[in-house]
Parts: sequence; C-alpha cells; structure tokens
Amino acid sequence: MALFDHVNLVYGTVSEFCTPSGCPDMTGPGQRTYLWFDEKGKKTKVAAPQYIDYVMTFIQKTISDETIFPTKYANEFPSSFESIVRKIVRLLFHVVAHLYAAHFKEVVMLGLHAHLNLTFAHLTALHHRFSLIEPKETEILRDLEVALRLTEDSQDTASNSERADDSSEADSKSNLMDASCVDNKS
Repeated sequence: MALFDHVNLVYGTVSEFCTPSGCPDMTGPGQRTYLWFDEKGKKTKVAAPQYIDYVMTFIQKTISDETIFPTKYANEFPSSFESIVRKIVRLLFHVVAHLYAAHFKEVVMLGLHAHLNLTFAHLTALHHRFSLIEPKETEILRDLEVALRLTEDSQDTASNSERADDSSEADSKSNLMDASCVDNKS
C-alpha cells in the first residue's frame, strides 16, 4: 500500500522532532487528541511517537497478512476487509493530521511540504471516492482540503451552483437564439 509508505516516509523525516516530551499526546489540529485502542478495545492515551509506532506496526502487520491482503489468485478477501481498510485509512489520517498540527514547521524547513500535501491529497481522494472516514474525523482538516482545492467550500458550492444555473439559463437562451437565427436563414 503506497499510501502507507508515503505517510511512513514523511513521518520518518521528522520523527526526530516527535518525542515523548515534545508530543506527550497524539494530537491533531485544534488540540484534538487521538487515543489508541488496544486489541481488547481498551482506550489508552499515549505519546505521539508511541501512537504512530503502534499505527505503523499495526498497518505493516495487517498488509503483510496473506489472509487479509491476499496476493495469490485463488485466495479471497475476508468479509471484514472493508472495516480493516477503514481503520487503516483512519489511522493514517491521524498521523497526517498530527504532522500538520505539530510538525508542519519542520516539514517546511526540510522542504517536504509538497510531499505532505500530495500525501494528504491522495488520502483525501481515497476517502472521498470510498467514504472511508467519518466526517467528524475529517472536519479538522476541512480548511486544508479547501485551501489545496481538493474539495469546494460548502459556501462556495452554493454560489457556484447559482452561477452554474445562471450560466446554463444564459446558454439555453443563447442556443435558442442561435436556433432561431438558423430557422430565419432557411
């Protein structure tokens, strides 16, 4: 899964700045805190580097599991495949959100902001195509989506809709005028 590799690479470049003392909690924009759920479903508050290590370990183990991501032709995907992919994408989103909230200055300093933005764009496109993450999770980076022109602002969408309606009405009138001119020539 290339998206996993890209998130892992971008995080790896700034991991020296993400320390338990500097990032005692796994946070995203607006000080949103992410808790780790262990195998038994117990919520645990951990430092960002530990959370991200858990995420990367979980995803690497999961995508390497032949019973979950089969590589042989005859093997089938498990019935839980969709929920597993949703969890992977949600966890990757948490890591990207943390990078923007806590380490964007370092990302820019290293000249990697375009890579982070592209990784976010791919994650966002995947989410929009398959509705993989709950809206309450993604709302924290909604302004970034709009700024990067990955999606339209809801206010802009209404304005664009009105402009499109006005434009199609004008086009319809123009087409009618063209048709009447053609009729008059014959």
